[in-house]
Amino acid sequence: MKNLLKALGIIILLCEISFSKENKLDKIIKNNILKVCIWPQYYGISYLDPRTQKLRGIDSDLAIELAKDLNVKLKFVKSSFPTLINDITNNKCDIAMFAIANTAKREAKMRFTTPHLKSDIYAITNRSNKKIKSWDDIDKKGVIVTVSKGTYHEPIMKKKLHKATLVIKKNFKQREDEVHSGRADVFITDYPYSKKMLAKTNWAKLIIPKETYHLTPYSWTMAYGYDSFYQRVEQFIKDIKTDGRLIKIAKNNSLEPIVNLN
Repeated sequence: MKNLLKALGIIILLCEISFSKENKLDKIIKNNILKVCIWPQYYGISYLDPRTQKLRGIDSDLAIELAKDLNVKLKFVKSSFPTLINDITNNKCDIAMFAIANTAKREAKMRFTTPHLKSDIYAITNRSNKKIKSWDDIDKKGVIVTVSKGTYHEPIMKKKLHKATLVIKKNFKQREDEVHSGRADVFITDYPYSKKMLAKTNWAKLIIPKETYHLTPYSWTMAYGYDSFYQRVEQFIKDIKTDGRLIKIAKNNSLEPIVNLN
């Protein structure tokens, strides 16, 4: 009898968990709040302007649109790439909206939406650096390449580089400082962040691959199990691709070259 009651208790608990997850959308609407994880240092995506203290970027703008479509209030929650998986799996937010690349490690823990952006990989060097003049100069003996820990650039460059030395830094600022100081020759980034470096510094020089290097789709993520909420977000993505909101907001943030309308 005890074993039967225990088994029934487990079944009831599983049903409660399933019911709770399936009604995530209802909870958001009932509580009148959509919690969106952002990384406020991502230029063009979800960037907190230090001068105005206002968020600017395609994904922070689209989060506003999503909240409007759901007719709920919006709350931005600070996140980052190193903390992303924990933030999502621990329900720190309902959805992460800051141009997240789909990697095997992330997909094992989080559910990805249909991509709305796609970016190749770029490199930033110092204008005073005499070694790096083109992409072909990067993977050479004696060249130091740096990436930020937790980004999708880390596993890609581990695989791609054969002669250059790869240095992994804890955060984005350290990666930039390495190149600015001359301790590293280049750091690896994407289209939006490269635009920040060119706009916000006077020392950065952009190095573009001669051909497609590693084109990566960018999406939003959420925890697994919330099917009704996931389908509602998918409908939102279809809507903004067809009604013109995606391309309009992309143009407002100078990101139209990397929009994915498929």
